[in-house]
Amino acid sequence: MRIKVLIILIIFSSALLKLKAQELNCNIQVVTQQIQGTNKQLFRTLQTAIYEFVNDRNWSNDVYAPTERIECNILINLTEQFGADQFKGTIQVQMRRPVYNTSYNTTILNILDNNLDFRYVEFQPLLFDETQHIDNLTSLLAFYANIILGFDYDSFSPEGGSMFFTRAEAIVMNAQNAPERGWKAFDASSNRNRYWLIQNVLDGEYQPVRQFFYQYHRLGLDRFEDNVNVARNDMEESLKHLQRVYRQKPDPYLYLLQVVLDAKTDEFINVFKEASPDQKRRVYVILKEIDPSNQGKYEAAFVSG
Repeated sequence: MRIKVLIILIIFSSALLKLKAQELNCNIQVVTQQIQGTNKQLFRTLQTAIYEFVNDRNWSNDVYAPTERIECNILINLTEQFGADQFKGTIQVQMRRPVYNTSYNTTILNILDNNLDFRYVEFQPLLFDETQHIDNLTSLLAFYANIILGFDYDSFSPEGGSMFFTRAEAIVMNAQNAPERGWKAFDASSNRNRYWLIQNVLDGEYQPVRQFFYQYHRLGLDRFEDNVNVARNDMEESLKHLQRVYRQKPDPYLYLLQVVLDAKTDEFINVFKEASPDQKRRVYVILKEIDPSNQGKYEAAFVSG
């Protein structure tokens, strides 16, 4: 009898372990074309180590089925190598989520970070500690993992990602004495780095941007197949949250707003190009105000067409 109970417990425990899959399904690519005459095997080892660090780690206590993992891409472009173990370059982070009842995946984030600077020795473990900054590469990867989770959760429930954003802020604060760029307020051009990104996210004056994430995705895109007109109306209303922040101008650079527009410009056009003439006109007025650099695109889609 005891053996049967033990077998059942083992089976049940194994099932739970399989069910509690990691949150991220992240494609990792390390590009090194600009670095000549080096050990290419080192970079393949680095790519594998980053893949395992991001994808095999539990970033929350929530239960994910394998099919529920968040799809994302991290592209690391190494442009310089100093000595045997120091590298500089850029990191691009993209993240998308499925739209309910469709095969469509909507892009949530598309961030290019030009402050990638780290040391790596082949086969060394990638160590991370939530309470202190011990390695620049792992702190950076953990920061963006939490940013990805934060915006994903925000798109499903109002300010649902707050826990992850708070963790990202802690990573930034732990790195204030780090020599590498990207963590401090004063080493950013136009307030565009990791410090300002998380400051914007948690700033009350940027809170309407987080309202946009929920209303646009959960009340809009996720209901698009059920009732396209109601969904479009909610998505139009969600754009007013972005307009509100643009007009309030919490700072002159509006980095978080630009992050949203970088990910969403083409989708805005696709969503509203089949709307009624009146709605297209209203949406055009909002978008040309908050995203003047893409006014030509919006005019071609909503006015000239």
